[in-house]
Amino acid sequence: MFNIKKFNEINDFLKKTSNTAKIIAISKNHPIGSIKEAIQLGVKIFGENRVQEAKEKFLIIKQNNPQIELHLTGPLQSNKVKMALSLFDVFHTLDREKIAKEFSKHKDMLTNKKIFLQINTGKENTKSGIFPEHTKDFLFFLKNEMKISINGLMCIPPIDEDPTYHFKKLRSLANENNISELSIGMSDDYEKALQFNPTYIRLGTILFGKRN
Repeated sequence: MFNIKKFNEINDFLKKTSNTAKIIAISKNHPIGSIKEAIQLGVKIFGENRVQEAKEKFLIIKQNNPQIELHLTGPLQSNKVKMALSLFDVFHTLDREKIAKEFSKHKDMLTNKKIFLQINTGKENTKSGIFPEHTKDFLFFLKNEMKISINGLMCIPPIDEDPTYHFKKLRSLANENNISELSIGMSDDYEKALQFNPTYIRLGTILFGKRN
């Protein structure tokens, strides 16, 4: 069951504090019934982590509800890039050269898409993303060699560290590279993320409950 009370509570807080962040309702591993319920309650922005799962759940939904905006918030495999481009509106996890080259093969499908570069601010071996010190060079590669425009930066802080440090680091990287948008903050740390004026916060458990 979708927690519309919590969704409205957070939205009201954003309005009161003049924060322009948008909520992405992360529906991965949740049934299509919960998604349809959320849509009926007025939710328009959803996030999924896997291309195939998203296709099974959202292909018909998006055809019937053109106002729905679908975000890919999980890792993207190179062989799924073309399918993903036909389905998703915003990509949060461009994380390596191989994916950038696949995007560049389908430039005709990039129109009106938003792309975020994932930064591995904690330099964790278990996480994807560009290391902070490589951000400038990778952005140069994307712009000048791949001809791909990057709208923002995204990160997932290490689970055992203060997320504020990582959000601050990402905001600094964005400022240094003339990038305005951030995708930061999840159910456990979105309040800290809001201090850094993100474009998107990614909320799953707090809205949909525990995943199956």
